[in-house]
Amino acid sequence: MTTSLESAPADKSALEDGADLTPRFDANGLVTAVVTDSRDNAVLMLAHMNDEALRLTIETGVAHYWSRSRNQLWKKGETSGNLQMVDEIRVDCDQDAVLLKVRVSGADATCHTGRRSCFYRKVVTSEGNICLEIDSEPLFDPASVYTDH
Repeated sequence: MTTSLESAPADKSALEDGADLTPRFDANGLVTAVVTDSRDNAVLMLAHMNDEALRLTIETGVAHYWSRSRNQLWKKGETSGNLQMVDEIRVDCDQDAVLLKVRVSGADATCHTGRRSCFYRKVVTSEGNICLEIDSEPLFDPASVYTDH
């Protein structure tokens, strides 16, 4: 199966109301991807996708992203076993961001720290100080899974 991603239309109405998937990739060829859990809508992570990552995600039903730090395509969960099975893909109004609703396999962890979500710290203030408070524990040991830790 080949997925065709049209180039973005010049017509704003076609972009916002049309039926064609026409992602507006940035100057680096990327769109922002927000990832939530299909079951409870928890925000799991924020990533980026290039054309190939988006195509593979649509074609396989497994989330693929573009790693800016490693400068390469990445199948989420391939190393850890926590694959993201895509239930739904949405685009925002001007098609420069995508929302993936996923089910995570394995330990149900998305973050490389072993936690369910990459958003495991919240900003708190205490006695005039601003700090981060961790609100979840790892679901697996990253050191036993990743060689670069």
